[in-house]
Amino acid sequence: MLGTLPGNPAQARDYRYTDAHLHYVDFFQESEGAEALIQAMDAAGVDHAMISGVPVAKQWHENEPKRPRYYAGDDGGAYWFSATDVLVADAIASMPADQRRRFHPFLSGFNPNDKNADAHIRRMLELYPGFWQGIGEVFTRHDDLTALIHGEPPRANSEAMHRVYALAAEYDLPVLVHSNITSQRERNPLYLAEMEEPLRNHPRVRFIWAHAGTSMEIHRHQTQLPFLLPTLRRLLTAYPNLYIDLSWTLREPYLLDSEGKPDPDWVALVEDFPERFMLGSDVVGQFGSIGKYMRGFEPFLDALPETVARGVARDNFLAILPSAEWRSAPPGGADLVDQGNTGGGSAQ
Repeated sequence: MLGTLPGNPAQARDYRYTDAHLHYVDFFQESEGAEALIQAMDAAGVDHAMISGVPVAKQWHENEPKRPRYYAGDDGGAYWFSATDVLVADAIASMPADQRRRFHPFLSGFNPNDKNADAHIRRMLELYPGFWQGIGEVFTRHDDLTALIHGEPPRANSEAMHRVYALAAEYDLPVLVHSNITSQRERNPLYLAEMEEPLRNHPRVRFIWAHAGTSMEIHRHQTQLPFLLPTLRRLLTAYPNLYIDLSWTLREPYLLDSEGKPDPDWVALVEDFPERFMLGSDVVGQFGSIGKYMRGFEPFLDALPETVARGVARDNFLAILPSAEWRSAPPGGADLVDQGNTGGGSAQ
């Protein structure tokens, strides 16, 4: 099945988007604010957004003379920061009522190595009944950030995370996991088992794999991972609970080549699993680039059949949320619907 040929004005498409990967705050837990976010989404044609905090805070260490601008800006460490979820909840509570339904908040403020993490998540679910619609982005293997975080390197298949996945199944919550498929230099899927084990052992949990295990740091050293596409085809075939976040590190060099042309093998992969892919901007606390990131996928979307393209652009993420009506009311507010928010979207 052939999609619209890129550049054919007679068949030009006007896409509406869901941003399936958006951080309300940056690594310093700072944000441009809810009003700026709403304005950026309106300008970019983004109808809905997954919204989460950032589970770690970058430290301005005593030995560093200048405040860093990013987590990799200096040698200062990072630490797990649970209050990031409170910042997200407060931001949504501050929004006009007609805007809250556009946002789908995910819990992220916990340590994936702490076997108390599931108890903390349960408390947050009970403090804000019917509010949270997913878990993540969970930081496990994450480039240089892994070494900067205080404590042992987190893994997607830790005992603590298995407890989190069991809780996610109980509450019918999808889980967005960042788990690099390899290191910056190993030319093999070094860490794949850490992601595949949860997929196999928790079939009731809908897993969203952030960037399909890739990252900009991996690309700086390896440019492209030749094993990625066949690995994804195998995993998508074997695990109907796996979904792929096609956020920015996958756009180039995988979906689009150096000339901006869609890769036919990736087009075929998405056509073969049309409900299992979604788009995300992965912005952190600043929102002016949302439109650039989301519209940057248009050449690839145009190469897909139109119904598939619209699903990837907007509807696939919404389809895996809990079955309760898509909404975000003020935390603990009286206008919440279906406060139980359990028993819904099934793995396809």
